Amino acid sequence: GPGSSTMKARVTSGTTGVATGVAEYVLNLDVSMKLKLELENRGYVVHMTRMIHDVNISNKERAEYTNSLHADIAVRIHANGSSNASIRGVETYGPSASNPYVSHLSNASMSLSKCIVDAYAAATGFRNRGARTSDIMTGINWSEVPVTIIEMGFMTNPNEDKLMASDDYQDKIVKGIADGLDVY
Repeated sequence: GPGSSTMKARVTSGTTGVATGVAEYVLNLDVSMKLKLELENRGYVVHMTRMIHDVNISNKERAEYTNSLHADIAVRIHANGSSNASIRGVETYGPSASNPYVSHLSNASMSLSKCIVDAYAAATGFRNRGARTSDIMTGINWSEVPVTIIEMGFMTNPNEDKLMASDDYQDKIVKGIADGLDVY
């Protein structure tokens, strides 16, 4: 976060699907592009931090871009990974009330996170792992607007990996996220 001496890699690719071989960054953009269309159809104004795969944008720069737009919220799309292939489910993250950088965003961010994770689980049937807090994520700690990170499911779980890679299931994912934003 701002003023921190801790540094992270500028750009990372994330995890990879154990059953599909799909890279997380590919899945994230596929879902995000579908979500953009769905949200625009519902009347939202959507700005994307990327619309192609080959970008050189850090999480700090993504947050700064969102801040420069004076956006109402920031929604970050990710997929999870674990060394345990049986772990499954959707979870969201926002800053805690004791976050050293953005504690003032905690209530709104956690409300946003809860709305999305609940609607997502309802639309997809994925296990609801809840709205959680994290104070170590750059994309959260540099945000100036309510922010959530959606971990759509575990790419290290063969079943969830296959589901998230399918067009039909991506439609359910998009509906769940959009429905959660409507509730928020």
